[in-house]
Amino acid sequence: MTISPGQPPDAAAITRTLLAAAEAARRPTLENFRTHLAVDNKHASGFDPVTAADREAETAIRDVISAHFPEHEIIGEEWEKKTTGSPYAWIIDPIDGTRAFISGVPVWGTLIGLVCEGKAIAGLMEQPFTGERWMAAGGKATYSRGGRSEPLNTSTVEALSSARLSTTSPELFQGTSAAAWSAIRDASLVVRYGLDCYAYSLLASGHIDLVVEAGLKDVDIAPLIPIIEAAGGVITTWDGGRAEHGGTCVAAATPKLHTDALRILREAMLGTA
Repeated sequence: MTISPGQPPDAAAITRTLLAAAEAARRPTLENFRTHLAVDNKHASGFDPVTAADREAETAIRDVISAHFPEHEIIGEEWEKKTTGSPYAWIIDPIDGTRAFISGVPVWGTLIGLVCEGKAIAGLMEQPFTGERWMAAGGKATYSRGGRSEPLNTSTVEALSSARLSTTSPELFQGTSAAAWSAIRDASLVVRYGLDCYAYSLLASGHIDLVVEAGLKDVDIAPLIPIIEAAGGVITTWDGGRAEHGGTCVAAATPKLHTDALRILREAMLGTA
């Protein structure tokens, strides 16, 4: 189904597009997962891996989106931006967590989101190997697996001392942000590393209470924002702004936990903790 130019997409059309795009990405990701896949490095220094599965999956997703919404912009991790002047843009990370992907660890996921004038309004995270999907559209968030779906709800944890915290890696934090990470880590109950987008999804499901990260790109986070917000969580940058453009990020299960996390981070960066 193609929506006519200038017509705002409704939740049903967005949902159909998200599901069709995720299905198109499933084959290239699953066929290459836990295989001896060649890995390229995007950076001359450091390590930012990319594989043929990343590129093929993004191409498949782009083809679906272009068929459904040809006038919409597309921003992806692997290919150049499609610019049309539309207020709507689809944000794609075909394999968020490529390090996990190439290591055979099933905490990577396919991220697809939709923003309108810069604000994320719908998103999907699918982990095809485990058969799990987290999705939000029209203000409703659901978790699906094995043909069954249920509403998403974050936990009710408000105290940092009771919070299950996650970040992809402590190496994300440098300089004053390293001190901030140490402060939030020490204030929390337990920390889990290396979960990438899976951590935010578990937060939306009520199993993790707090995710703190730095150095994010728009494709890393924008598709996850509607899922967290529709599940009852709060997500911003460290200075309290919208997180669609990436950078620093704090996602929390409850408003109070989010407020306290921001306070700890800010005090540590100012040297007043």
